Amino acid sequence: MCVALPGRVVKLKGRHATVDFSGNLLEADAGLVHVKPGDNVLVHAGCILQVLSPEEGEQMRELFRELEEI
Repeated sequence: MCVALPGRVVKLKGRHATVDFSGNLLEADAGLVHVKPGDNVLVHAGCILQVLSPEEGEQMRELFRELEEI
């Protein structure tokens, strides 16, 4: 099974975004969607797939926090 993870864009340089995943900063390709710093995004296999609303982003982060506790 493949899982896409929620993160927040902290920096953008061309098609390359630095995304914060709960304190872990990773690079992701932003060529599929229009993003800007501060956007909540869904990332799979190093590609940003979609921009999430602030509510969706927080709900997904909370879900992953709960999964980590299991």
